[in-house]
Amino acid sequence: MRVLVAGATGAMGGQLVPRLAGAGHEVFAMTRNESSKARLSELGAETVIADALDRGQVEAAVLDAKPDVIVHQLTAIGHVDTRHFDRSFAATNRLRIEGTDNLLAAGRRVGVQRFVAQSNGAFTYARTGGPVKTEEDPLDPSPISQMAPMIAAIGHLEKAVLGADWTEGIVLRYGAFYGPGTSMAPGSAQLEMIRKRKFPVVGDGAGVWSFIHIADAAEATVAAIENGAPGIYNIVDDDPAPVAEWLPELAKRLGAKAPMRVPRFVGRLAAGEAGAVLMTELRGASNAKAKRELGWRPAHPSWRTGLQVS
Repeated sequence: MRVLVAGATGAMGGQLVPRLAGAGHEVFAMTRNESSKARLSELGAETVIADALDRGQVEAAVLDAKPDVIVHQLTAIGHVDTRHFDRSFAATNRLRIEGTDNLLAAGRRVGVQRFVAQSNGAFTYARTGGPVKTEEDPLDPSPISQMAPMIAAIGHLEKAVLGADWTEGIVLRYGAFYGPGTSMAPGSAQLEMIRKRKFPVVGDGAGVWSFIHIADAAEATVAAIENGAPGIYNIVDDDPAPVAEWLPELAKRLGAKAPMRVPRFVGRLAAGEAGAVLMTELRGASNAKAKRELGWRPAHPSWRTGLQVS
């Protein structure tokens, strides 16, 4: 198949593009930077240049590539400052709204058979009920103000993709990434914070996180591209865990002292309300549907063994 990957220069693109090329697909990587051409060529892709926020450029790129499948992996997430969570996700929110609409409009013009889009299953589920959610459970209907724009953007993306009745729309709700090129890679700022005891357990640490190794996420994405049915899939590992469990375990593996514990109000002062929510109220996600319907199994079934610290 001819597959266009939008957002091919990120951590996911670096894993996804060579897998698609290796499986015999003709891969087109959409990027706004001419400087990325050489690296994308090495990964096995032909480059098409377009700014995802410019509809005319996106349409020209898609018309040039004439893909059977569009894969939307557009994000612009750098360091996440939980005190200013909305600012940290502002650029990504635009890509998930305007970028999604532009790609869908272009895809409709060329009649793409399948449209696969990156969503988020790590920080978006309703913070009520049981600790682990399925694809049938709703996104948070009443998020805190700092997280509301991100969840609204996710909601827009999912509604647009699943509502496109002219193509097969697939939404992949990825868990929190770890592995090469992610914010939880060896030597990353986040792991160094844990090593230096600057990442405390806030309150009861009951927020449940679902992780996924970036390579496993890429394998699941290939499965969705090749044989996924329309719908939503949680792409997470088998081991959702509360902060009070995974953070001390990770500190131990880093050779650090156990993380400090601080009351919720102290954590809120230091990390903002979003930081407190991430530590105390998150819900995890089940991967049962992805396993059953995509025929996918994570090679790293648990962050406990998959996450490399050095």
